Amino acid sequence: MTRLVLASSSPWRRQLLERLGLPFTWASPEIDETPHPGETPEALVHRLALSKASRLADTFSHHLVIGSDQVAVFDGEILGKPGSEAAARAQLLRFSGQGVRFLTGLALLDTAGARHWLAHDIYDVVFRRLEEDEIARYIAREQPLDCAGSFRMEGLGITLFERLEGDDPNSLIGLPLIRLCAMLREAGLDPLGPSTRA
Repeated sequence: MTRLVLASSSPWRRQLLERLGLPFTWASPEIDETPHPGETPEALVHRLALSKASRLADTFSHHLVIGSDQVAVFDGEILGKPGSEAAARAQLLRFSGQGVRFLTGLALLDTAGARHWLAHDIYDVVFRRLEEDEIARYIAREQPLDCAGSFRMEGLGITLFERLEGDDPNSLIGLPLIRLCAMLREAGLDPLGPSTRA
C-alpha cells in the first residue's frame, strides 16, 4: 500500500520526490497562504507546510503526508508568488545585484500515529546585475508567476544568478530532500529500504 502522500499540486515537487524511488500519491491542499500580522518568515513557512499536510489528514488517515511551502525574504520583507508579469518584473528589478534569502518549510505528518516533524531550510541566492530587457525576456519565456522570487530554479532561473549558498539546492525548487530523508527515516520509512544488518 502507498503510505506516502505529497500535499502539493506542483509538478516540480513531484519530480523531486520521485528521485527517492518511493511509491507515493499526491493531492492538492487548498489553504490560505496569507501571512499573519507580525509573523516571522520561519513561523510562516512552518505554519503553511503543516497546514498543507494537515488539510489532507482526514482523506489519508493512515499515511505519511508531506507538506512544503516557500517564501523569499528581501530587505526584511516577506515576498510570495508575484501573480502577474508586472509584479515579477518589479521583484527581479529589486533583486538585481542583491542577495535574497529563501526559506522552505517542510512538514511530515504521520496521520496514523498523530505525530509530526517540522523544519525549514535556508538558501541564499545572489542575483547578478540584470537588465530590464533580459528580465522581460526571462519572464516571457518561463512565466514564473507562481514562484516565490519570480524564477524557476528547475529551468532558466539559473541564468539570473551570480552564486548560490546553502545546504540543499532542492529546497530552492520547493522540497528539501536531505531534511525529508531524515524525517522519513525517523518515521520508519527509509528511502534505501530496510536494513540488512543482523
